[in-house]
Amino acid sequence: MSVDRLVTAFAGTFILLSLLLAYFHSNYWLLFTTFVGLNLLQSAFTGFCPLVIVLKKAGFQESA
Repeated sequence: MSVDRLVTAFAGTFILLSLLLAYFHSNYWLLFTTFVGLNLLQSAFTGFCPLVIVLKKAGFQESA
């Protein structure tokens, strides 16, 4: 799996998980959802994503 697909999978998973936690536990989990969304938005404009750095160091390949 490429790094780009992994970033999308991580973001989707974290957003869904934080929405579930907000529904069942505390609305403050929506702050985490906001953080993930803002990180995705800034990544679209700047090309910088901290998760990409971590995944590359873990040995995952960049897409062709």
